Amino acid sequence: MNLDLKDKVILVSGGAKGIGAAIVKMLAAEQAFPIIIGRNQTDNEKLLKEIRLLNYNADYQTAELTQPGSCKIVVDDVLKKYGRIDGIVNNAGVNDSIGLETGNDEDFIASLHKNLVHYYSLVHHALPALKKSKGTIVNIGSKTADTGQGGTSGYAAANGGRNALTREWAVELLPFEIRVNAVIVAEAMTPLYQKWLDTFDDPEGKLKMITQKIPLEKRMTKTEEIANMVVFLLSKRSSHTTGQLIYVDGGYVHLDRAIT
Repeated sequence: MNLDLKDKVILVSGGAKGIGAAIVKMLAAEQAFPIIIGRNQTDNEKLLKEIRLLNYNADYQTAELTQPGSCKIVVDDVLKKYGRIDGIVNNAGVNDSIGLETGNDEDFIASLHKNLVHYYSLVHHALPALKKSKGTIVNIGSKTADTGQGGTSGYAAANGGRNALTREWAVELLPFEIRVNAVIVAEAMTPLYQKWLDTFDDPEGKLKMITQKIPLEKRMTKTEEIANMVVFLLSKRSSHTTGQLIYVDGGYVHLDRAIT
């Protein structure tokens, strides 16, 4: 299927690892021009090298998105180099375990900056370019906004905000034909997820306990499966889809727990 993404310039925050890297690779394979946005230049360069070895195109911007002004610098640099922005994938963030007892006011605010504020800032600064291109926005979210998790107030609140911004922007940007959707993730294996598993005495046992609760095939969602949905939503093949929260989770959030 031709997704008609050839040469589309698409920013992917947190694009060097995990879900973000899978999205970048999928976009490159569809002949789009993804821009990796990550805080670690070595990671950015490593992924870019992998993509170019496959004879695909991409670029990167090294930025700490929690720093004031960083999103504007990224957008300005991309526009200076390439003259356009056709899409944004807001993906960067971390489940940082800032809970009611494990954090304080400052920690909670910092968690919102890590996980939500830069979603707004990146789109805010790119909006003139997105209006010009009639671009597309996809926000990556987490099940924690729906299910809760315990001990992660900052991350859960940020993901509730991501969902709300998805629908708010879908309404606000209707006159400009800019579509906005979210892909909600439950259990997907990423470097950060593995790091969390490794905090348990029996990581393999913990993983087995989790996968037994995932209705479809009793397995983790693959990052490539998330990327498939994101790239579809960025394409004109989803041309009448906006304001949607789409769960790529093997039925984890919404199917009856009795079946597990």
